[in-house]
Amino acid sequence: MIQKKVCLLGGFAVGKTSLVSRFVRSIFSDKYLTTVGVKIDKKLMAVDGHDVTLVLWDLYGQDEFQSIQETQLRGTAAYLLVVDGTRPATLETAHDLQQRTERIVGTVPFMVVLNKSDLAAEWRLDDSAVATSFARSAGVVRASAKTGDGVEAAFVTLTRAMLAR
Repeated sequence: MIQKKVCLLGGFAVGKTSLVSRFVRSIFSDKYLTTVGVKIDKKLMAVDGHDVTLVLWDLYGQDEFQSIQETQLRGTAAYLLVVDGTRPATLETAHDLQQRTERIVGTVPFMVVLNKSDLAAEWRLDDSAVATSFARSAGVVRASAKTGDGVEAAFVTLTRAMLAR
């Protein structure tokens, strides 16, 4: 059995907790609950003939008042950078988090998840520009924690990137 620590990083209210809930329990709630500190979940997956347990660290959102702590990132095998496709400012936060995380944990695999794709009329990001700006990522995927679209694919792609190392 392979066990890997995966952190979910992003600004406030980008949907990190909702993505974990959708992935682990197949549920979505419209209620917004701020994560205080860290929420840890596990998910067993079978990917390319390997049984992998993902230990998912849902870290509180970063903003100008607080930032992710170095101790929370130790041991990270990979991470998801979550961006709210309806709020371009969350992309800048993701860039800052990616640079900071790389300084702390090195060049581990990461995926960029453009969340809230179900809000197409409010979409404010150019997907190709995001992909170009995160060229070293294992990929960029549009997802919706609400509908489930793209959620499983993001975690599977990230797990494959970890297994390839």
